[in-house]
Amino acid sequence: MNTDYHHLKKQIAIWSKELGFANTGFTNTQLGKHEARFINWLDQDFHGEMSYLQRHADLRLNPAQLHAGTISVISVRMNYLPEKTAEPWSVIENPGSGYISRYALGRDYHKLMRKRLQKLAGKIQSAIGDFGYRAFVDSAPVLEKAVAEKAGLGWIGKHSNLLCREAGSWFFLGELYTDLPLTEDDPTATEQSNHCGNCTACIDICPTRAIVEPYVVDARRCISYLTIELRGSIPIELRPLIGNRIYGCDDCQLVCPWNKFLQHTVEADFAARDNLDNPALVSLFNWSEDEFLQRTEGSAIRRIGHQCWLRNIAVAMGNAPPDNDIIAALKNRTDDPSELVREHVSWALDQQTRTIK
Repeated sequence: MNTDYHHLKKQIAIWSKELGFANTGFTNTQLGKHEARFINWLDQDFHGEMSYLQRHADLRLNPAQLHAGTISVISVRMNYLPEKTAEPWSVIENPGSGYISRYALGRDYHKLMRKRLQKLAGKIQSAIGDFGYRAFVDSAPVLEKAVAEKAGLGWIGKHSNLLCREAGSWFFLGELYTDLPLTEDDPTATEQSNHCGNCTACIDICPTRAIVEPYVVDARRCISYLTIELRGSIPIELRPLIGNRIYGCDDCQLVCPWNKFLQHTVEADFAARDNLDNPALVSLFNWSEDEFLQRTEGSAIRRIGHQCWLRNIAVAMGNAPPDNDIIAALKNRTDDPSELVREHVSWALDQQTRTIK
């Protein structure tokens, strides 16, 4: 059977829309300028303890090595910001609350998007027969933002997130690596060239000054890294700068002018669970490990584990104004089995009682 790949591309875009993806693009496996940028970023140790980034660098830079036979990539994006959620700045400015990055309020996006990509592959298979493919959603050595930029889905902003003229940056990315000879989309044809201009809002707002220069983030200072990827002790000098952000950070997105064009998600699974869009710190800190596992079932939050969850909340409590309920909750965990938790609880208690004195 002779396949009309030009027509197939149009069909894939239609099927993708039907499956809930907001946009779809196509590119080849050559990452161009992104290869040198990634290698330079690694050479400066900006990846911190995320050793897997360096360990699998070759696979990130060579898609065909990650999945044999890959010659083209289908890149998709899916909006994730719920329309009905507590206003982010009101939470960040309330020291008694804990701020959780908006992408993690509901169901874990990895499984949801991967299943949709599998369905997309199934539709392609039904139309043309068997073909080689593999679906990825932030779960393998993929430079997803570089791929998405090359596929014309947007441009990488100064905060290193992908930006889109019609949707800002509140979306997830996913890919289908395929052996299909699909023609590459021209990023310039979709008017997705860099539109950050002279704006430095994201650089200026970063609480820990993690954006060391435009387009370059030192993960070792990034609150998302410190509260999610880091498994050890959070550097003492950075703790006061974290404020009440207990899982990730959205500041650079919240101030980005392009997010006035954000598109809210239509996925009910991304709606906030357990009032996590504006939770009380003391309440979260009192969760037992069993309660943590139960309440975060199916959530991206679960991957950090109960110890890091308590570590993060302890830092936020230490940054709060003196409060008897916070002090009492901290004292209840001074004998926690985890040395990591005890160390951060001790620091938080010192902050609370020092302020009272």
